Amino acid sequence: MESRLVVPERFGKYPVTGLLGRGAMGAVYRAFDPDIRRVVAIKTIRWDLLSEGGPEGPLAARFRNEARAAGRLSHPGIVAVYEFGQADDCAFIAMEYVQGCTLREYFSRKTAFEEADVVSIMVQLLDALEHAHERKVWHRDIKPANLIIMNDGRLKIADFGIARIEASDITQTFPLMGTPGYIPPEMYRGDPIDHRVDVFAAGAVMYQLLCGKAPFEGAAEAVMFSVCNQDPAPLTADGQGARWAHYEPVVLKALAKAPGERFDTAAYFREAILTAYSGPVNAAVSQATVLVAHGRPQGHADAHGSAPRKHGSTSGRSSWPAGWDPATLGSVQTQLANVVGPMARVLVQRAAQRCGDLDTLVNLLAGELDTESERQAFLSGVSTSSFTPVPGHGPARPSRHPGFVNSRIGDGRTRLGPDEMARTTAALARQIGPLARVIVKRASDQTDDPEQFFLLILEGIESESDREAFLRDVRAGH
Repeated sequence: MESRLVVPERFGKYPVTGLLGRGAMGAVYRAFDPDIRRVVAIKTIRWDLLSEGGPEGPLAARFRNEARAAGRLSHPGIVAVYEFGQADDCAFIAMEYVQGCTLREYFSRKTAFEEADVVSIMVQLLDALEHAHERKVWHRDIKPANLIIMNDGRLKIADFGIARIEASDITQTFPLMGTPGYIPPEMYRGDPIDHRVDVFAAGAVMYQLLCGKAPFEGAAEAVMFSVCNQDPAPLTADGQGARWAHYEPVVLKALAKAPGERFDTAAYFREAILTAYSGPVNAAVSQATVLVAHGRPQGHADAHGSAPRKHGSTSGRSSWPAGWDPATLGSVQTQLANVVGPMARVLVQRAAQRCGDLDTLVNLLAGELDTESERQAFLSGVSTSSFTPVPGHGPARPSRHPGFVNSRIGDGRTRLGPDEMARTTAALARQIGPLARVIVKRASDQTDDPEQFFLLILEGIESESDREAFLRDVRAGH
């Protein structure tokens, strides 16, 4: 287990609330932006691990390049970068914190994508690449591990760490970078490159989405030879018949050996896919396909090895934020549950992410309550609590919230009653529209625990302001 002593208290203005994972060159932390009041991810690189030059060396320049490249981009399909900074022992980037699973995780689970989902993923990817290319930024490492499907089915590109910016003021020549199987021939040959390296890599991704395997496989040397000299197996191989025949010329053009024979832009690639598809394009991957990730950041999948919870899993509860005593938070939750019901865990968890001491936590929670009588009931309960561990880290007593209806199922667990389900769906629909019914049903299918139910619902709402509005709406309806 990671020791608290190795987790820094803050990076610049950002207080750290937990460790998200470690990579070869640094770590990724969960932190809080006190100005905008939002959770962020802090990606670091340690000076002592740089092979040469320290803060002024080529790897440090590469890290600054990541911040500058992504910082120039503002697109819903690209993980946002907020700030680049330096500390005594490392440099850091503050970036968007969202939840989802990488496409690599989908492939590792042998996910079979329907045609509509393949088209949706590729259109989202190429839209984001077009935005970057128009701003003279190309990624140079498009691969499944850098493509994240969020819990709502939308795609984001992560890690512009080896992107090249035209007319950049970074003068170092970087060595060959990228991932075998997605690197085009010109990069192997050391020829000049441009945005069409991303077109080639996107073609390799599309091939894998259709076939379930990469177009070029094997040891690094064998992959390099194949990329430079051989065409991949036909899309119709492996018993696929004519299912993907209409995409064959599209994928082969994207994977052309010579850059001039590929699609000249990501937009042309996208249009060729749409022409071959000839159907309505979904803005997101279907909810039946999406793997729901709990408590993990999008865009940092390579920094840690924890696996996402499989769609439909109901095991376990959401963990408390790092740095807090679970028994203390469990006791605070117990007192709050007497006032607000099963949303207590959600509120405590969110408040604990924003502060690091008990007094501030209690004051934040009290400020969330609507009436003076609720605040007094909560504060009175906290003042008399010894903060002893609560069995199971859940409410020790049933909720006394007047608007909450419990029903029992055969194994003795509680679940939401039909009235509560209807109110929750209505409140969610006011924030995200018709998708609310799907998200509520999915959450109820995944768990019979009311607290976990609300956590799952919140993960289906992307905007922090929308999450806050939903919580207020639900509580007002009680």
